[in-house]
Amino acid sequence: MVTIKDIAKRLGVAPSTVSKSLNNADDISDETKHLVFETALEMGYKIKRNKNNIGLAERRVCILIDNMEYENHDQFGYDLILGFKNAATSRNWQVDIIPANLNAFYELSNNYDAFMIQNKYSGAFMIGFSMHNDYLQQIRRTRIPTVLFDNHITENPKVGYVATDCYEGIGMAVKYLKNLGHKKIAFLNGTKNTMISDERINAFQQIMNELSLTVYDELMENGYYVPNCAKYHIPAFLRNGATAIVCASDLIASDVINEVTRLGYTVPDDISVIGFDDLPFSANLTPPLTTIKQDRLSLGKSALILLDGLINDIPISKMLLHAKLIERTSSAHVKTNL
Repeated sequence: MVTIKDIAKRLGVAPSTVSKSLNNADDISDETKHLVFETALEMGYKIKRNKNNIGLAERRVCILIDNMEYENHDQFGYDLILGFKNAATSRNWQVDIIPANLNAFYELSNNYDAFMIQNKYSGAFMIGFSMHNDYLQQIRRTRIPTVLFDNHITENPKVGYVATDCYEGIGMAVKYLKNLGHKKIAFLNGTKNTMISDERINAFQQIMNELSLTVYDELMENGYYVPNCAKYHIPAFLRNGATAIVCASDLIASDVINEVTRLGYTVPDDISVIGFDDLPFSANLTPPLTTIKQDRLSLGKSALILLDGLINDIPISKMLLHAKLIERTSSAHVKTNL
């Protein structure tokens, strides 16, 4: 078993320096603390938390957020974070939000576990990260309870993920359009080569096949969740005879409606559009957007529940929430002359 003396010997410092570093003492430099934490973790030392931090009232967790807006109600991350914080409040947990633009966040690039322990965090909820991100590579081997949103890492019992069931949600959209008579259905996906985009395109293709609908390669593209992406894809969708478009987000769907209108077509008379998320603004679009609802408050709450389980050594792998079809007027029966 690795001891404080072993760590001190490795670093060539006094055992008292190691002890003080592990307890985040004020008279030890941040550089030394960081070195001690990294070495302790590398050597397999089991870092004990201060007894005063064991009680629920003292537990601290953090939300690490990258590439996702969350500051107002119309943004996807707002309710996600609110749900997590509300559930944490009921347990008297303290929650720190750490956006990617804070200097402290970049300490993660050195060692995620050291960052978490040094800041006395019991666990984290990570949202908005891409799987190729350097930080997520560290999550593959972390010993810190961590919940991912729309990302999944296997074979680490300290890591779980929460999401909406993509297969169910995309299935609802495609089945709804088929019942309206649509056969040539396009799919405008999100960022290429991410777990969630891969799941959604796979779900779309599988559901189309199950419903005996033809999957056309020219009617599937990636929109990258960015504004004004529709102009690169909608003209080709229309030329190739699409009568409906399933979009990977409400933001993409909103842009699709604008582009279709700009090109002189009408939604839903000429082409039906379905979004994904049910963000607040979707009901106020012209026309109001049919979409697949993700219950973001419940997703945030579920992330906290999952994190609580991981902290208590319950190795939950994933938690999927049901999707819900929200019918509005951006989708209609296909024109008989198309």
